[in-house]
Amino acid sequence: MTRTPTARDPERATLDKAAGENFPVAPFFLPRAWRLDLMAVYGFARLVDDIGDGDLAPGGADARLLGVSPDEAEDRMVLLDAFEADLRRVFDGTPRHPLLRRLQPTVHRRSLTPEPFLGLIAANRQDQLVTRYETYDDLLAYCELSANPVGRLVLAVTGTSTPERVRRSDAVCTALQIVEHLQDVREDLGRDRIYLPAADMKRFHVQESDLAAPTAGASLRALVAYEAERARGLLNEGAPLVGSVHGRLKLLLAGFVAGGRAAVHAIAAAEYDVLPGPPKPGRTRLLREVGVTLRGEG
Repeated sequence: MTRTPTARDPERATLDKAAGENFPVAPFFLPRAWRLDLMAVYGFARLVDDIGDGDLAPGGADARLLGVSPDEAEDRMVLLDAFEADLRRVFDGTPRHPLLRRLQPTVHRRSLTPEPFLGLIAANRQDQLVTRYETYDDLLAYCELSANPVGRLVLAVTGTSTPERVRRSDAVCTALQIVEHLQDVREDLGRDRIYLPAADMKRFHVQESDLAAPTAGASLRALVAYEAERARGLLNEGAPLVGSVHGRLKLLLAGFVAGGRAAVHAIAAAEYDVLPGPPKPGRTRLLREVGVTLRGEG
């Protein structure tokens, strides 16, 4: 029986969101086994973010699957606790949620550990409690939970994890998270979250009210340019990761680095005014950056 992506099918509805991501989750050129395992990891990461952002499909199906009562189905912390309990069943039992049942063979096949998955849950718990970051170091600590585990999982799934590759991967993933924050300043403000460090806002004379304007003023543009340059530096730091691997994985990782570089270029092309909408790179620019990254010229 063919299933359709409806609110009654939370597994399919969550996985279908892969098509809208900034970067291909499991592109066609990867081996089928890698694609299946990366999609399983994506399903976990997407669902935990949807719980943390309050973006679950209507109807409460995910809450029911996790054993959360209807009167607590809107409580994100309760849902995250139930999700963590179900994650632990991936490693020592039978999980309830179909996305975690899909993840279980991947975990065993690739000998994955709980730590990166727990980091992503911790990041979403933090989002419920922390809505402002005082310093850049505070933001980096958040990215250690919210972004870096994804790159570590990609390396683990593909059997290419080494300490040096993890270090380079962390730099790339943190950069991608910072770029996403810059693109989504207005959207994040709508959730009462600000990922621009308060110390930097003060340095550039940017007030929170400036983030709600229709367009960015000179001070905010200068701040966004400053943070974009930080992201560019992290991408450059992480770029040697691409040259350390071979074959189709090299192309996948080049796509991640190039996607970040193209997004930084799009922000610059918008003259650092991110408030009218997220600046997005065009396909031509992205392909150009892929070529530069593969040649190691960046």
